[in-house]
Amino acid sequence: MSKTAESHADATAATFAANLAKIAEQSQRIVQEFAARNVQASFGTGDPLHLGGALAEWFARMLSDPEKLVELQLGWWQDTLQLWQQTTQKFLGEQSSPVIEPDSRDKRFRDEAWQESIIFDFIKQSYLLAARWTQRSIQDIDGMDPHTARKIDFYTRQFVDAMAPSNFLLTNPEVLKTTLETGGENLVHGLKNMLEDLEHSKGTLRISMTDTDAFEVGKNLAITKGKIVFQNDLMQLIQYEPLTKEVYSTPMLIIPPWINKYYILDLQPENSMVRWIVEQGHTVFVVSWANPDTKLGSKRFDDYLLEGPLAALDVIESITGEKETNVIGYCLGGTLLAIALSYLKAKKQDHRVKSAIYLTTMIDFSEAGELSVFVDEEQLRSLETRMSEKGYLEADDMATTFNMLRANDLIWSFVVNNYLLGKDPFPFDLLYWNSDSTAMPAAMHSFYLRNMYQKNLLVKPGGIKICGVPIHVEEITTPTFMLSTREDHIAPWKSTYAATQLFKGPIKFVLAASGHIAGVVNSPVKKKYSHWVGNSLPKSPDEWFKKAKELPGSWWPDLADWLAPRSGEKVAARKVGGSKFKPIEDAPGSYVKVKK
Repeated sequence: MSKTAESHADATAATFAANLAKIAEQSQRIVQEFAARNVQASFGTGDPLHLGGALAEWFARMLSDPEKLVELQLGWWQDTLQLWQQTTQKFLGEQSSPVIEPDSRDKRFRDEAWQESIIFDFIKQSYLLAARWTQRSIQDIDGMDPHTARKIDFYTRQFVDAMAPSNFLLTNPEVLKTTLETGGENLVHGLKNMLEDLEHSKGTLRISMTDTDAFEVGKNLAITKGKIVFQNDLMQLIQYEPLTKEVYSTPMLIIPPWINKYYILDLQPENSMVRWIVEQGHTVFVVSWANPDTKLGSKRFDDYLLEGPLAALDVIESITGEKETNVIGYCLGGTLLAIALSYLKAKKQDHRVKSAIYLTTMIDFSEAGELSVFVDEEQLRSLETRMSEKGYLEADDMATTFNMLRANDLIWSFVVNNYLLGKDPFPFDLLYWNSDSTAMPAAMHSFYLRNMYQKNLLVKPGGIKICGVPIHVEEITTPTFMLSTREDHIAPWKSTYAATQLFKGPIKFVLAASGHIAGVVNSPVKKKYSHWVGNSLPKSPDEWFKKAKELPGSWWPDLADWLAPRSGEKVAARKVGGSKFKPIEDAPGSYVKVKK
């Protein structure tokens, strides 16, 4: 070895040693910080997920079917033996096909070393086989209570995802390569990122998904021009400035979910659904919900109806002089819209909503997808106990729940990027919004989870009462546009489709590609995801899909075409606030900027 090479090697070794010392110091700080905040708080929590009973039932069922157990074991040994044979062939330089391959959408094993290195290929396939066996051992056991089986399957998948070799330094080839190239600098920076996340997340590690310094609501997000024309305890009402000289006479109200902030529909000009609708010539109002604190903890579902859409409709009528409004409800906002229509029908006022547009909305909760895992009696009681301490559900709790539905994309990919590779999160508007979570008032949230998710009373005639009025969604006759998304983990499209069989009025159903957010916020400018349309509404969603026609690009123009004949004549563009409501402040307003 030359003196130059020796000098370089010595310098690299010195750098690595220095970084190891930094890593040890950072690790000690992280452990001390975490322990100081969490050990006392978590003492005595027992089994907060109430998995003990579910696992005991699964184990008993497995032991009661020894033939199935033997079948699973034999399958495991056969797969393992085949993998050893395949790996041996590769060591000998022979061609061989993999025993198992990751899903084409799985981003964890895209580094070329997972395919080219015999060792890492073996690690990858061993993990995939173990993951498949583990999931089958849950799914193939007969006689289990469906909810228990779904619960075990969900949490088992969380464990399986967490144990992926890509999540660990010594079994991730990309991380190993980076560590050697940087002398461990990536791990030093990764631990710094972890410590900062721990400090910012009040003791519960919340991983940064994006560069939070790159965005600011009102500066480069939610910048469509408008004013706050009304506010109460639960919401601010935004009216947007017109972008056309003439507008349709029928105004439009958008009700977003209060589980998230409204500006998912107004991120940046090129992907703002709000701005696009305004550009089509509509007078647009949007509800911006409050981010609740303790004083709002007693707010009920009734209050969200009265102080949300009903209050907004009164203001809109006063400003525009129009007695009818087209209303969009997104997710939980759509559930509230259906309840509002039933309430107004009982009061003989349903004419106030000229048409209803539901975006990824659950009405029938009988097949509520993976979120139903969290609403068994034991977990609901535990949740209500936690909420009673402050009067609301912490924003972080909601964020964690939704992130768990797509753990590999929304948790573990950031663990690898931020902590193992030591990279700073990439600026991404949608992930900034995703991290800007909201709290839930205890009274409202308990009612919602128990009566809809747990008991599915919304589809039972008169099953729930809001403001003393029995709710009958099956009597809704308002013209309806329904948009669902094919890969929705929160409101599965086949479950949302069930509402087409409930409502009595004319219904148009559209299915968009992608998921709960990207499928909705799909600007025509992007020319990205396709959508499906169909003329008939058979009882089976699968039958609808077989007959549906796939169209390229955004579904937004379909909505515009559907709305045009339901939006009245063109009139001169309206002044924000009209003559009766003096604007309170510029959009996006102050409520949306409240952090939890």
